Amino acid sequence: MIKFLPHNEIEALAAHMLDLASRKGAWGADLLYSEGGGSGLTLKDGETEECVSGSSAGIGIRTIMSDGRQGIAYGSRLDRDSVDSLVEWSLHNALASEPEEGITLYDGPLVRCEELEAEDGRIREITAADRMKYCLEMTREARSLDSRVVSVRSASWRDGWGASFFATTKGLSGWEEGSSANCGVMVLAQSGEFTEMGGYGMEALCLDELDIQKSARTAVEQTVASLGGTQLDTESYTIMIEPETAAALVDVIGGLFCASDVHRGRSMMKGRLGELVASPCLNLTDNGRIPWKPGSSSWDSEGVPTGRTELIKNGEANAFLYNLQYAIKDGVSSTGNCSRGMSSLPDVGTTNLILEAGTESPEALRSRIASGMYVTEFMGLHTIDPISGDFSIGAKGHRIENGEITTPVSGVTMASNLLEFMKNISAAASDLKYSGSVAAPTLVVDNVVIAGK
Repeated sequence: MIKFLPHNEIEALAAHMLDLASRKGAWGADLLYSEGGGSGLTLKDGETEECVSGSSAGIGIRTIMSDGRQGIAYGSRLDRDSVDSLVEWSLHNALASEPEEGITLYDGPLVRCEELEAEDGRIREITAADRMKYCLEMTREARSLDSRVVSVRSASWRDGWGASFFATTKGLSGWEEGSSANCGVMVLAQSGEFTEMGGYGMEALCLDELDIQKSARTAVEQTVASLGGTQLDTESYTIMIEPETAAALVDVIGGLFCASDVHRGRSMMKGRLGELVASPCLNLTDNGRIPWKPGSSSWDSEGVPTGRTELIKNGEANAFLYNLQYAIKDGVSSTGNCSRGMSSLPDVGTTNLILEAGTESPEALRSRIASGMYVTEFMGLHTIDPISGDFSIGAKGHRIENGEITTPVSGVTMASNLLEFMKNISAAASDLKYSGSVAAPTLVVDNVVIAGK
């Protein structure tokens, strides 16, 4: 493990780098330092397959010239000569770049919100013996639940922590710290001629939110339930999308509202603010200020306070997400959605995406479906064309017959347009669930053409 420098030494090093950048001719500069460590263990059928542990630290500086040129340089060596070289390289890269509109630094204060501090000290105290205990327990649980489980292909645990320091030539500076852990199980199930592999995992910032038995139980239940899947007849159906699968779709939709992609012509939402782009029952929000959620923080990567932005309101495209550069271009304020790493220039990204839940239970909504499909997995969501919205994706799940979930379905595809698909969402259930930094309820979508047999 790396021995990290004390925080006061990092702060002094940062102040030196920013001062040097100014003296060398930069109009302004900002700096991001990051340090962290993590460990992980994976068992295959109870035997160690992977055991890893590591740590890293690095620093990156962005310099800005008065005409809007900017450059970045980063490295992991923190001696004075090395960081001085980073400043020189950052300036060199800035001078070699083209001027851009809207390149600036945040003038406001850097305000730390204690409610958004998400470090669970117990995660740092997890030992190698603890990880082995967790993985063995998941393995035993998965094996014991169903005789059709022929192999626990992986039972894994990962934990880690990190800290970052942000500072600018405007005088802003501050630390943020966090930790997280995740667990997961993958099993191979067999029944006669049918085999199926599936898994389930959980991620949380707080140790109490992880349930290793639930991970094993859900992995087994979902995998066994998928055995013997067959195709539906090709026709139009009403489908229900379970929450975690819906969250994967919501993640794609949320990315379409990043102003940088809108300006670059990479989003179908360009020019659609105020238009109906989804069903009136759909409300989508980006919120970077929800305690103990992965996308939350006191400030974004430019020091702007994070916030809450309604992206879709009653089906209408309501707002885009901004960093400082694109906010200036559009004559609006930053929404606190700047995203960057040590080695990258500022861009726009989502924080926590929440698709608002409805009032009816999934069971009540399902009871009204005579013939449909309950979707538990989409394959190929990354292939959705962000400009046209056209897609053709695979799906797995179960038949819905007279309001009941029945036999498994596999080997089917759904081809449509994302705008049309969102407008066909007829209901959102009351069962909101988080999957990482995205939350969604069960969704009901009408008139979906499923290609099967």
